Amino acid sequence: MKIPVHPGDQIDHYHIVGIADQSGPTSVFRATDVLTNRAVAIKIPHPEMESDPVFMERFQREAEIGESLDHPGILKVFRDEHPSQSYIVTEWFEGQTLRSIIGGSKLSHDRAIRITLNVCSALEYIQNRGIVHRDLRPENILVDSEDHIKLVNFGVAAKVGARRITFTNLAQVVGVSEYISPEELNGKRDDARSDIYALGVILYEMLTGKTPFQGSSVYDRLLKHPIPPREVDSTISPQLQEVIYRALERDPKNRYPNAHNFAADLSDLSRVGVAARPELREWKKTTSPRKKILLFAAITLAPIVIFALLFYFARHP
Repeated sequence: MKIPVHPGDQIDHYHIVGIADQSGPTSVFRATDVLTNRAVAIKIPHPEMESDPVFMERFQREAEIGESLDHPGILKVFRDEHPSQSYIVTEWFEGQTLRSIIGGSKLSHDRAIRITLNVCSALEYIQNRGIVHRDLRPENILVDSEDHIKLVNFGVAAKVGARRITFTNLAQVVGVSEYISPEELNGKRDDARSDIYALGVILYEMLTGKTPFQGSSVYDRLLKHPIPPREVDSTISPQLQEVIYRALERDPKNRYPNAHNFAADLSDLSRVGVAARPELREWKKTTSPRKKILLFAAITLAPIVIFALLFYFARHP
């Protein structure tokens, strides 16, 4: 992996100070805007990625979506009219990822709820604009010393109804992310409720130090019930557990429809009625091999069937 620039370099009117983060296709640098003396972050694709048209289209969409958003819980993207190369410039935020804060340990209930409510505020803002983040996980939430947050990485975000650049299939998700919703695992089109599911997993993890299906296969995650939070930590109230269950409903129709409703219950747990859920009794049940085989076949064949139908209708208008 070749780093695109180095500390001391200058790109247009940005002086590179140091490397802030590196991921597979990009590096993020701390820099100074010499015109304003403002600290910024610059996200630059690695040179080998610039020949990948799908990645570059996704990178451009990330920039366009970011430039359209203005909310204290979302990393602000600054527009440059005539950049000399591909990059995204954002505000500099003094914080760390939620992943590094959790680190396999529990947060206090108050702190976990506070952070979740702050994320809900940012999600409500983008949902009102028809945007789905699609990659909500602790690595993409920055948190400062006062628990203010910034959502980052809108690389796979999409506007509702827009053409999708990426398609979630079995090869992409097996063993990769425990924050992907059941409908995405099934190859179905996602919406705001998929982000709600991801945030439910994150809240569960902040409270328990674990994810709901830890150690389970992707098939188990579609067939089994999550481990009840109170089984992991008995100090979690029944009302808080109920909120988590409402966010983690397998069928999106039964899930919180948006971040506003999620936040309303979480901010006033006394109003939350506790359901007599079968999940509380059935979560230990094992998945039969036959069901696993049928589910594997369904997930594997779905992309093939969809492609075949698209090919057929393209040839027979």
